[in-house]
Amino acid sequence: MPLSLMLALIALMACAAAPVKPDASAMQVAEVKAAPEVKPAAVVDAGTTAPAVVVRPKTADPKPADLKPADLKPAVAAAEPKKAAPAMEPEVKALVDKLQAFYEKTQDFTSEFRQDYTYKAFKRTQTSTGKVTYKRPATMRWEYEKPSARTFVLAGDKVYALDPEAMTLTKASIATNKLSASVTFLWGQGKLAEEFAITRLACASCAGTQLNLEPLVADPRFQRVRLVVDPKTGEVTRSTVIDPDGSENAITFSKVQTNVGVDEKAFKLVPPAGTQVVDLTQLGAAAPAPKP
Repeated sequence: MPLSLMLALIALMACAAAPVKPDASAMQVAEVKAAPEVKPAAVVDAGTTAPAVVVRPKTADPKPADLKPADLKPAVAAAEPKKAAPAMEPEVKALVDKLQAFYEKTQDFTSEFRQDYTYKAFKRTQTSTGKVTYKRPATMRWEYEKPSARTFVLAGDKVYALDPEAMTLTKASIATNKLSASVTFLWGQGKLAEEFAITRLACASCAGTQLNLEPLVADPRFQRVRLVVDPKTGEVTRSTVIDPDGSENAITFSKVQTNVGVDEKAFKLVPPAGTQVVDLTQLGAAAPAPKP
């Protein structure tokens, strides 16, 4: 959503990032089709083996959980053939190569982030802030601090979403091998130039060079991605995913520290006593292709 996404963000990181719209804010427990088991609080070991979670701003009317099965279904593959990637300008190609190389040599990083999700239909922007931690191979933790505390951990083929206010821990399956290169380039696997037509996009307020990424194959999860890249290092300082409806999910990174030796303990969750566990993996609700 993220990938983001989201992460997105991670993302997007991240790119990974798919916020809930106000008129469909979150999953009702009843939608699980079976009474979710209430388990005692315990340490959840997310491991360190593979991000791109559905990272979303919390709405004004939160429900017991922040993920719903419909968000975890695979995207429908486009029927149209893949377009040939147009030749990039020499300066753009050099920057994309530098960006790719930066993340191929990054073993881990920590960063503060600001997420600005602009709802096109409602003409308003919701802002969240927090910290993100990443460690190869493709393990991430998004710690939301404001406007409310929430935690997302992605590791292996699982994603965990902890909402301490609603006292719920949601667990779902995810297949990272189906993710877009707009996310997988973060751990040195996806090749942006093979999946996107990449051009430079003017941005007077950007602290870096802004790149516009148009998918060569239509993707139902998003229209396009914009990345602001530091031309000196190749590091992404801002990632924006444009949703199919035109809404924009922008994540800005600050105080980034790379290759600091992130401990595996950073990806363990300790839910409060009495937390309700909603296990979507038992329903066969896999998430092979979350939004970037």
